[in-house]
Amino acid sequence: MKPRDLTDLLLLAALWGGSFLFMRYAAPAFGAAPLMWLRVAIASACLLPLLIYKGQGRELTSRAAVMTVMGVTNSALPFVLIAWATLSITAGLAAILNATTPIFTAIVAALWLRERLTVVRLVGLLLGLAGVAVLAADKADFKPGGSGWALLASLAAAVSYGFAANYARRHVTGVPALVNATGSQVASALVLAPFAWWLWPAQLPGPLAWGAALALGVGCTALAYLLYFRLLARVGPARAVTVTYLVPLFATVWGALLLDEAFTLRMAVGGAIVLTGTALATGLWQPGRRAG
Repeated sequence: MKPRDLTDLLLLAALWGGSFLFMRYAAPAFGAAPLMWLRVAIASACLLPLLIYKGQGRELTSRAAVMTVMGVTNSALPFVLIAWATLSITAGLAAILNATTPIFTAIVAALWLRERLTVVRLVGLLLGLAGVAVLAADKADFKPGGSGWALLASLAAAVSYGFAANYARRHVTGVPALVNATGSQVASALVLAPFAWWLWPAQLPGPLAWGAALALGVGCTALAYLLYFRLLARVGPARAVTVTYLVPLFATVWGALLLDEAFTLRMAVGGAIVLTGTALATGLWQPGRRAG
């Protein structure tokens, strides 16, 4: 990986790790749905002019139905679920749970696309799910005020991402990256608009909360998507997906430094198990195979 690509990878991980921090800070002020509408609306406002400038607007309108499905499953639904979860759990834990996305991507591919699971990948899936169990063991409280539903919401977001990844393989292969990024954000903004209007907070949030929303839209969504799709084009999906391993690290560091969130031994052990299982399930780590 060239220095420029490594820089893009680290910046992307820092941005996506920071998104959990911004959501945890601003979600109590805005509410999950209004905040995520702001996120995708701001990202749309950043990406649409670039799309028009590059003359790709017609490709966007001709794929409206596909972009709507992508927008709901890859942005609107998981964004809201994660933002709601951060009302009850730390940014670091939310990021670790989000790192199970490749595991659920592999499960959906096996069930929907009939993709064959090797023994190593199956072990990885089971190991990743075991890691989730370790993380949830002392937090799966479904009583009022408990964080059990937040854990399930985070995992449901990962399942949604997993479905979106496989849907993209079937329906958006060959579509320009900018069209995918812009289309999904515009569709998300349209879908979330009525929920944002209905749930808009009665008391206007303060300037810091607005700043967090702006950072989410511009940095963690518009810029991050451009970096991610550039990485996909330059280094391929196998290397680009390694950002999954770095995001929890950055989210945990940001949370500890800026929100005084604790990083427990259980989080360290559970996170390590989740990431090991993810490496096996995605084929990034293949024990016994020597590099050519």
